[in-house]
Amino acid sequence: MTSRARQILEEALTLPEEERLFLVEALKESFEPVEPQEEVDAAWRDEINRRLKSIEDGTAVLHEWQDVKRELLDLVKK
Repeated sequence: MTSRARQILEEALTLPEEERLFLVEALKESFEPVEPQEEVDAAWRDEINRRLKSIEDGTAVLHEWQDVKRELLDLVKK
């Protein structure tokens, strides 16, 4: 954290709660908007359906759990 940011934070922490809450909201709004949860859920449903379809039509590459587990353990040991 820069010294300027630290100074601003220290000053902000001395403000009354209501003013600190206002600052929090104003800072939060300054960031890129987050995708609404409904859009995220829809994207996951689409991805799950795509993966299920690839399993059903035989185009998915599937691996046995024991093989995956062995590979993971080998990676951890390195």
